Amino acid sequence: MAKLEDDLSSCAALVIDGNATSRSILIAQLRDFGVGTVVQAARAVDARRQLEYRSFDFVLCEQNFPAESMSGQDLLDDLRRNQLLPFSTIFIMITAEATYAKVAEAAESALDGYLLKPHKATQLGERLHQARVRKLSLQAIFSAIEAEDFEGAAKLCLQRFESKGLFWLYAARVGAELLLRVGRHADAQQLYQAVVAAKTLPWAKLGVARAQLEAGQMTQATSTLENLVSADPTFADAYDVMARAHFEMGRFGKALETYKQASMLTPASISRLQNLAMITYYNGDHEEAEKLLDRTARMGLESKMFDCQTLVLLAFTRLENGDRKGLQRCHDDFARLIDRNPDNARQRRLADIVIALNLLQQHQFAAVLEAVRTLVKTVSQPAFDFESASNVLALLAQLADRAIQLDEVDSVVETLGMRFCSNRSLTELLAASASAHPPFADRMRAAQAQVLEFAETAMSLSMSGDPAAAIRNLLLHGKATLNSRLVDNAYQLLQKHSTKISQAAELGREIQDVRSQCGTGNVKASLGEQKRQAGGLALRTGSRTNDKATTPGSGAR
Repeated sequence: MAKLEDDLSSCAALVIDGNATSRSILIAQLRDFGVGTVVQAARAVDARRQLEYRSFDFVLCEQNFPAESMSGQDLLDDLRRNQLLPFSTIFIMITAEATYAKVAEAAESALDGYLLKPHKATQLGERLHQARVRKLSLQAIFSAIEAEDFEGAAKLCLQRFESKGLFWLYAARVGAELLLRVGRHADAQQLYQAVVAAKTLPWAKLGVARAQLEAGQMTQATSTLENLVSADPTFADAYDVMARAHFEMGRFGKALETYKQASMLTPASISRLQNLAMITYYNGDHEEAEKLLDRTARMGLESKMFDCQTLVLLAFTRLENGDRKGLQRCHDDFARLIDRNPDNARQRRLADIVIALNLLQQHQFAAVLEAVRTLVKTVSQPAFDFESASNVLALLAQLADRAIQLDEVDSVVETLGMRFCSNRSLTELLAASASAHPPFADRMRAAQAQVLEFAETAMSLSMSGDPAAAIRNLLLHGKATLNSRLVDNAYQLLQKHSTKISQAAELGREIQDVRSQCGTGNVKASLGEQKRQAGGLALRTGSRTNDKATTPGSGAR
């Protein structure tokens, strides 16, 4: 057998297998290889908890868990999707299932190895050795990513791909992710296409679609995705990206059907269940949404993969149903989450919504109004994002539905609409949030029409030969509304016509100033907190505790 060149006495391994005999054999083999610490788990759900809160050098996981709905592949997919496995961890799937489809499925998840039962110790040793060689071979790339030198890491990946050096296909996949990360969508698409030309791989084809989607090429992306799911109707990540495309175009009905398909393929995936629950809610079926949201909370509340916006939407459905105890549970769940993570500003912000809903359910109207007034004071601040806007608007709609008067409600609703109704998908999300009081939904659509009129007026000025006037017009309305689309349009016009404008530098500084007031940019619709995009690798950066998702090109939440 190829010897393990490194001393493994300081390494930690996790063995996940429901069969006690198989588990003990794997543990013994790892200890024979010199692994210092070996931890075991009999269930995938227990293993997930271990992996969320502890780092391992090796993970040996059984594919099949007959007593659970989750498979080893499901576990790996969710961990990769939510950045819970660092690059240094070697994940090897061990199973008796020898079908090519499952082997290929595992390989597409950036799995480090796949071993079929029954196996010899020498075979396991070779898999571990090969995986460690790859980690060491690509260490310079991984180190650059950890240091957040994405351009440098992408350059190293491209060099490895072009030279067809060791692990060139994997380097190409990492490189394409990095190019998407830094906004070089055309370069990423070109690299994915080069991989497809060299060796047809589903992840590369999906990468092409993702790059097309990021570049705004919706028709091309949809066509690529349709071909993918036609060739492989079980490719869950392709359904995820397809649903995202429909969602960003405001086609919530089609997004719902596609998310259903993805969730059916992987019933143990918390992330996909959350997506399905949320799109069901925004699609107007609050009865079905309540069931899905409740299932998500029961299934994933203790998981790092759980998104607290799920609890907010669940609280709204329980208020509508008059479920006092259920709403109180949402309130109590938030209290426990905040106790565990008191410095999480987003959790506190979402908890404030649920606190107000709970007060409303208890008919403590004076306290509700005080809580709402505190919330609406922040609507023009840079940190006030689209997620906050949708939740505050939904809360105001509940007050209006109950004829609870708030003097400043009209100006707040107007501010929310003009600031965040940048496109159809954002507008329809806000309208769906305001469904308890239809006049508010109508005002969101009216606000989008007004924003579109501002943009068209500026375009007319530009086409008539006065781009400077167009930019000033966009800035005027952008500053008044804090609508990031208007400011982005001004920036794009300046980039296109800067050589023709004498005050280009001054306008550029003004654009940056207004952009900082608008916040992080609310130009794309999304469900919940940012996660890794389907089909992409988890590009972890910096320390594990401070890690953030590195999803490229994502919109505000």
